[in-house]
Amino acid sequence: MKKVTQRLWLKVTLAGASLIVPLLLTGVRAPSASAVPSYSRQTGFPCRSCHTTPPELTPLGRQFKLNGYTITGMPVTKAEKTSREAGLTLLQTLPLSVFFETSYTQTNKVQPGTQNSSFEFPQDVSLFVAGAWSAHVGSFVQFTYSTQDDHFTWDQTDIRYANTRKLAGKDFVYGLMMNNTPGVEDLWHTTPAWSFPFIANDQAPSPAASTIIDGTLAQDVAGFGAYGMWNDHLYFATTMYRSEHIGFGQPNGIDSQTQSASFNIHGLAPYWRGAWQQTWGNNYLEVGTYGMFMRSTPNNVVGPASETSGTLRDNYTDVAADFQYDRTLPGFHNDILSLRGIYIHENSSLNASATEELGLAELVPHHLNTVKANVEYHFGDRYTGTVGWFNTSGTRDSLLYPQSDDPGGSANGSPNNSGYLLNLSWWPTQNIDLAAQYTGYFKFNGGSTNYNGSIIAPRNASDNNTLYILARFIF
Repeated sequence: MKKVTQRLWLKVTLAGASLIVPLLLTGVRAPSASAVPSYSRQTGFPCRSCHTTPPELTPLGRQFKLNGYTITGMPVTKAEKTSREAGLTLLQTLPLSVFFETSYTQTNKVQPGTQNSSFEFPQDVSLFVAGAWSAHVGSFVQFTYSTQDDHFTWDQTDIRYANTRKLAGKDFVYGLMMNNTPGVEDLWHTTPAWSFPFIANDQAPSPAASTIIDGTLAQDVAGFGAYGMWNDHLYFATTMYRSEHIGFGQPNGIDSQTQSASFNIHGLAPYWRGAWQQTWGNNYLEVGTYGMFMRSTPNNVVGPASETSGTLRDNYTDVAADFQYDRTLPGFHNDILSLRGIYIHENSSLNASATEELGLAELVPHHLNTVKANVEYHFGDRYTGTVGWFNTSGTRDSLLYPQSDDPGGSANGSPNNSGYLLNLSWWPTQNIDLAAQYTGYFKFNGGSTNYNGSIIAPRNASDNNTLYILARFIF
């Protein structure tokens, strides 16, 4: 057993060296999905080996996730398999981690009937079961307690099987996965599951419109898929999703008198992802695309019927393009400058929502366009400064985006919004983050001044500008 563990540790050490050295020389850094100490305990590496600053991944972090969270340097219980006996590779300690967040939030103008300048202690607490389950199976499983809901619920989850082989004489890493959020399996910070901003308040007003791929289906679906990385350059993934409404009865069948879900997937909703990554000198570049197609019925699993077309469903097609560029600056202590960009286009046909029976939309054809970009500077692994910009535009619809006296209303039925984010983060140690973030709006729900069209409580876009201060402890 001792020899087996030593050989395993040697492999991990060599793999880590082969990836960390390029990081120091070329500054390749990457996004990711997991900044939890159970991975550090499992591998024996400090957090900075896999993260520039959590949750953003280094090359080693990407490889760790790509290989199913299974690289290990800690003692394992191991039994060799034979033709008649199953093998075993099991961590000798349970891979658990906790993260605790407390925060302060203040909007530029108080929301009607509420207290501004709110302090949450905690904002949320997460428990992670994150690490190797066997030689080829590992997980990132998150359970989160929210102060607003006052209970634990199932959060981001990615469970995968991974293996390697040669394909056309090149290394090919492949695997199978189960997850509950489109894009949660991704290796970069350009899919909405892991894109900037990396922290978020839970009480300030947010724009009414977003594409289905931009977090709308997060933790509300169940998917099974496959992925592969060829020659450490070409990545692909695909997952098929069904609705799985947490807290609703199974099988899915919604009682419109007591429960309602905005999206109920009919058949399967396919998600796809393709990306190419390249390193040269002090530069790293990833360019890619992802998307999703979904047929859905609103409110109930059985949609309204048409005499000529049968059951009516809403159809959504999202297509996105993304890039990430990182440059290491040797003249500045190997600090890292990162640029990221996302463009999402959604076409939808709201055949069910626009019926007189449901009356949820005025028009059948709709579209949304979302653009996000940010520039981030890493001062070593202790400080980061980020500037972000976002813009969404689309089809006006006074039923889909109705007028209201509250901060979520739209006077002209427009989904358009635009603004910026400023973030400063300080990591006094690798598992504590102290951050300040400011979100400013140029346009909110279609307007800049009195965007909700209210006489009682008129609201400007800048009234929703938000200061958010966070302390995050990960242990």
